[in-house]
Amino acid sequence: MITLALPGQITPRTHRLAVATWFFLQGLIFASWASRIPTIQQRLGLTEGDLGLLLLAIPLGQLPSLPLTGWLVHKYGSRRTALAGSMIYSSALVGLGWAPSLWLLVPCLVLFGFASNLMNISINTQAVGVEALYPKPIMASFHGMWSLAGFTGAAIGTAMIGWGVLPEFHFLLILALIMVGAMLSFNGLLPHSVSEDAAEQPLFVLPDRTLLSLGAIAFCALICEGAMFDWSGVYFKKVVQADKGWVGAGYTAFMSTMALGRFGADWLTARLGPRAVIQLSGCLTAVGLLIAVSFPTLGPALFGFMLVGFGTSSVVPLVYSAAGKSTVMSAGMALAAVSTIGFLGFLIGPPIIGLVAGATSLRMSYSLIAVMGLCVAAVASKAKL
Repeated sequence: MITLALPGQITPRTHRLAVATWFFLQGLIFASWASRIPTIQQRLGLTEGDLGLLLLAIPLGQLPSLPLTGWLVHKYGSRRTALAGSMIYSSALVGLGWAPSLWLLVPCLVLFGFASNLMNISINTQAVGVEALYPKPIMASFHGMWSLAGFTGAAIGTAMIGWGVLPEFHFLLILALIMVGAMLSFNGLLPHSVSEDAAEQPLFVLPDRTLLSLGAIAFCALICEGAMFDWSGVYFKKVVQADKGWVGAGYTAFMSTMALGRFGADWLTARLGPRAVIQLSGCLTAVGLLIAVSFPTLGPALFGFMLVGFGTSSVVPLVYSAAGKSTVMSAGMALAAVSTIGFLGFLIGPPIIGLVAGATSLRMSYSLIAVMGLCVAAVASKAKL
């Protein structure tokens, strides 16, 4: 347990544990919502098409929050912004559970999306600061905690469904856990002094060439991630033609190796360097997807999806780590700039899959995503890392 200690008593390890806790809390909030989407869909009588349109409310809230969060982190500090973000994010989650109609659910989703980036950028800024206290890379392990929280949140959600607990009471429990976790670990977060020129920091800052390169890597990587998150089940159902009990196996394989890869990426980065690791990651992503496309049967497809999980696991953490060391703008603003570019890839990736699949086939769509993996490796070879 992280106890409330005097500033002079807080060690780098305490900071690391605290920031890791906040990554876990953020992942738990998102996974809790994801686990109850089918329940809320059934309650409101939504079709798949209705649900798809409804979920666009989340990125609608995320997009404007990216540049604003960078400015807030720069002006008020990442610790305060993380606290505000966690309270809004978890409260919006409760709102999603209680919303009795579509008209109330939509604004809650917009707020949920806004707060997710408020928390995401601020805790990644914290992670950049904590990593600077260590002689070795540790950024990927923080993102591994987010992935671990995904499994935890899914397990809690499955238990709640099995016990017949309504989403509103499930989410109230998560809110209580978030408040306790935040209270116990808040003092372990890095302090921040408002810089003297914060008032002059513009809300929108154009990234330099280095940050644009990092954003391009994140863009390509998140196209791959978005495709895996949204289309894995469909691919195993329609292309692999897996039995009903194995339809979700591809997604599980991808998520498992993604989490495992994040906990091992720091060790690998310390030995090979971030550029080599990102290049290797891009190649693994491409090879994994091509295996799944070339041999669309259960065994090879599972193996391919596992490679994709390993491939995508370290790219975003390493890009964030590099962006946080920018010399042309504050860490929060730099992370927001790179996140904005990367987020566009996550946003447009799944629709592109659908459009290409409609015009050709789902296998052709996944072949196109494999090219994005090669683009990650190519851009990394010239980016400043």
